[in-house]
Amino acid sequence: MTHAMTKGSNVPLGAAAVRAVLRWTPGTGVPDVDVSALLLGPGGRVRSDEDFVFYNQPRHPSGLVRRLPKKRVAEHLTDAVEADLTALDASVEQVVIAASSDGGTFAHVPDLRILVHDAAAGDGEPLAVFDVRPETGEETAVICGELYRRGEGWKFRAVGQGYPTGLVGLATAFGISVDEAEADGEDGGDGAPAVTEPEGAPAAPEPETQVVPAPPGRPPAYGYPGDGGAAPAYGYPPAAPPVPAAAPAAGYGYPQPAGAAPGAGPDPSFRLPPMGPQFLRR
Repeated sequence: MTHAMTKGSNVPLGAAAVRAVLRWTPGTGVPDVDVSALLLGPGGRVRSDEDFVFYNQPRHPSGLVRRLPKKRVAEHLTDAVEADLTALDASVEQVVIAASSDGGTFAHVPDLRILVHDAAAGDGEPLAVFDVRPETGEETAVICGELYRRGEGWKFRAVGQGYPTGLVGLATAFGISVDEAEADGEDGGDGAPAVTEPEGAPAAPEPETQVVPAPPGRPPAYGYPGDGGAAPAYGYPPAAPPVPAAAPAAGYGYPQPAGAAPGAGPDPSFRLPPMGPQFLRR
């Protein structure tokens, strides 16, 4: 007889081993769904990280809780775990059956259901069925149900508690240690892991700036390092030093006659050449 479960209800299990099957309808825009199991000890927490059975760790070290391959059944997909309940160590008080979605929330996963079978009975009638419905629509992980000890036997409880933080949030809530870089999704922007400098490594040297000195004998122009003197004119070098007063002034357009002494008058024999076109040779 199959028990149709409602949220919070429970049913005794007479089977020594059970198979918990998640079933949903796939389609365009429907996220993929993965089943996982957490073996909890006293206090409702895992005894170690090995008590987390999921797609990256599909088998418990004891071999008593294990994932099964996904299957297509008619228009549905299934993902399942098997647990040998009566053989589990006495320190295991609960086995939580959870689902996580990849590529969207459970609001986009239609017909999600958990079916609990007697593992020895194959694919016959399930012992219990529970339709898992999201509460907020933002859940990316859901506790579908739990197998727990009661006296000498085991029971199944329908839970339906969602987590918007995905499988990482669900796992850490039960004491699983999650690598922070994986949880944050850190990478280098192209799918590669983010690269960080090792602790204590020397800092990279700053690039050297080449300083070009001003030409010798010339005050520094804008863009050359100063020497503590007056600031150079913006964009141009300062004007050249004035000619000493003792030097003779040049005549307009012509040099002074060679050998002329400073302060002497013009050579009386010096004459300007004829000027004008009339003096051109025809």
